[in-house]
Amino acid sequence: MSPKNKNTGCGCTSIPISVLLVLLGLGYWGFTQLHKLNLSQFLPEAIAKVVANAQPTTPPVPQPAATLSSQSPTISATPKPQRSAPSSRPTISATPNPQRSAPLPRPTISATPEPQSAQSPSPAPRLQNSPTPQTPWEKKAIRGIYLSRYQVTNNANEQMIRSRVRYYRQQGMNTIIHGVWGNGCTMYNSDVMQKTFGFKSCPNQFQDQWLVWLIDEAHKQGMQVHAYFEKGIKIDENSPIFDLAVARRWIVPGVDRTYPSIDHYVLDVEIPEVSSLFKQISVEFVRKYPQIDAVQWDDYLGYHAALPGKVDRTARLTTFVQQMRSEIKKQNPRVSFDLCHHNPYWGKRYFAADWQNWGIDRAFIQIYNDANFKEELNYARNYEGVAVSDTQLHRLKELVNDSRIRSILVFPAKGKPEEAAAAVNKVVIAP
Repeated sequence: MSPKNKNTGCGCTSIPISVLLVLLGLGYWGFTQLHKLNLSQFLPEAIAKVVANAQPTTPPVPQPAATLSSQSPTISATPKPQRSAPSSRPTISATPNPQRSAPLPRPTISATPEPQSAQSPSPAPRLQNSPTPQTPWEKKAIRGIYLSRYQVTNNANEQMIRSRVRYYRQQGMNTIIHGVWGNGCTMYNSDVMQKTFGFKSCPNQFQDQWLVWLIDEAHKQGMQVHAYFEKGIKIDENSPIFDLAVARRWIVPGVDRTYPSIDHYVLDVEIPEVSSLFKQISVEFVRKYPQIDAVQWDDYLGYHAALPGKVDRTARLTTFVQQMRSEIKKQNPRVSFDLCHHNPYWGKRYFAADWQNWGIDRAFIQIYNDANFKEELNYARNYEGVAVSDTQLHRLKELVNDSRIRSILVFPAKGKPEEAAAAVNKVVIAP
């Protein structure tokens, strides 16, 4: 064969088939990985576009919902509650300065509200105690302090009265027993007094709304207010009605010297005018102050056995009190009619006060005579509680730890109720 007839091909037919298959596989793999090798930078622009379009596509990954921008308001299905002020126990102070308290808004209670319906009386506020009482003192139903009617003289203002209430709450008291009547006159403006005597109240200086403020603040603090009819049916020569009572012969003959420090004269409730006066005053009071929690009379509701003559006034005194209580309940059925008196034996024997038959709601036994403390305590366990003076605080622990004594009332015999309350608090919290 001449040289011009020799085969000039590539010689592919002489390559084994298995080698060709390997080359084809490697070529296909390389083609599919061109995007990773970034070979397009070495290729012409047109070819590079073709290679790019030939790359496999990856399905899009779902993106989360778009969040609100910082300018958009935050939306919440359950709004976050605002932080409330901590409800801690008030700081106890033995020498408060009521003038420093910020003035509070005047209450909306009217001084002369319409009488409440007997069919739908409003319930008395519950006395505030700790949710889980920790001490025997906190477990007492009533922890009361007596305040004389003179506590509101000198035109005590609203700020002072409200601050005073809060102070007694800090000292652990839950009840204020405040004088509203005494020595033959009211410590509030009374139409009955005006009609009967020509003047509307005791001559003491006080603001007309003082009791409204007191009751309102006490109820806000979970406390109660009991109206204290000091001196009951007795007066002395300093009473604004003394001369008139003598002229009208309203006074039982003789001098009542139950307490040797002062001579008292007893208004005779067997006289219709006197009986009517007390009934009218009582009804007027619970109508004028329908939010009052209780009215309380004491051992001055009675005739001392040492009065001249051997006259038994027991039955007629019982009739009078029963009628007075009935009139009060008709006007305000929810108000409690209470008594703080001598034990039932001494009351009936020496004061014509058969109070077990008076129909009272709660009885507190006075134990101001410390010499008979043990005997009187046996009586107190059968009734609502006991009343002691601030000169008997050495007895307080015993009373507090006695579970049969339901309530304790403290009478400031020294005439300093704020100091008495602080002294009581110091005793009951002592280890």
